[in-house]
Amino acid sequence: MKISSHRTLLGPALLIVLACVLSGCFTSGAFLAGNVTDVQLKEANYEVVATDVHGSATAGYILGVSGGLGPSSTALALARVSGDGPLYQAALADLWQTVRDQHGEVEGRNLALVNVRYDVEALNLILYTQPTLTVRADVVEFTE
Repeated sequence: MKISSHRTLLGPALLIVLACVLSGCFTSGAFLAGNVTDVQLKEANYEVVATDVHGSATAGYILGVSGGLGPSSTALALARVSGDGPLYQAALADLWQTVRDQHGEVEGRNLALVNVRYDVEALNLILYTQPTLTVRADVVEFTE
């Protein structure tokens, strides 16, 4: 009798584990654009507005792991519990808000981000993971 009762519990237990794995979160914050604008700073037709401006975004997940390389931040977890939206988009919006706060309105100006760099940090605990994506750049304004 004991063997058959274990077999009857094995099926539902496997279904529960499978449902948890398939219903979890997987996100990749990669920004791999197929069309990239190349900014050539060969002429004296620009001014440097700001250097090393940065913006960051963080998300928290339970029962998972996260990490990243370059512009890619990846998390595999059961559920997202903090942060909203894609990390790259939120980090870039935070960067532009920093530019607005320190150097005035950006709309209507000929601004470009140059020397763009990405940093990914990940806090991985047994029950909680928290990736942070930071975008750093210099900002130039074209004068002609």
